[in-house]
Amino acid sequence: MEIAYFLAVAVLAVLSALAVISSRNTVHSALFVVVNLFCVAMLYLSLAAEFLAVVQITVYAGAIMVLFLFVITMLDPSRGETPNRLINRLPVAIGLGLAFLVGISLVLQPGFVNTVASAGTQAAGSNLEALGQAIFTEYLLPFELASLLLLVAMVAAMVLGKRRA
Repeated sequence: MEIAYFLAVAVLAVLSALAVISSRNTVHSALFVVVNLFCVAMLYLSLAAEFLAVVQITVYAGAIMVLFLFVITMLDPSRGETPNRLINRLPVAIGLGLAFLVGISLVLQPGFVNTVASAGTQAAGSNLEALGQAIFTEYLLPFELASLLLLVAMVAAMVLGKRRA
């Protein structure tokens, strides 16, 4: 059961990552990134890392992707809206929604998280404590460099957007 769950989520993650790089529309690419981030959160849930899954969804799929979508729409204001542009995407949306519900129902089954969780994480204390210890000791420099890189990318996008307008 856990293998089937992992394979389903992994295939969806790989397909959404391929869609990110092959999509010609930047908004569609950003939405495929959101799908990929949800897949990663579902994998975190299967590893009993509930805090990481919640942070993945709220921070990355929520806040950062909203910011990226804001920048994307700001850089391409000339694109017009068509009245029925989403009606032909309804079957795909329903299928993805059902797949998401099936995945969530598998994760929320009693005992699913405990059967996949590693013994090392449970012996060392809570996974939140282990994560905090790792981020603020061993991975402090890469963590701060990643945040600096995101800040530089956002400022560069704003500067490029101002030049075009």
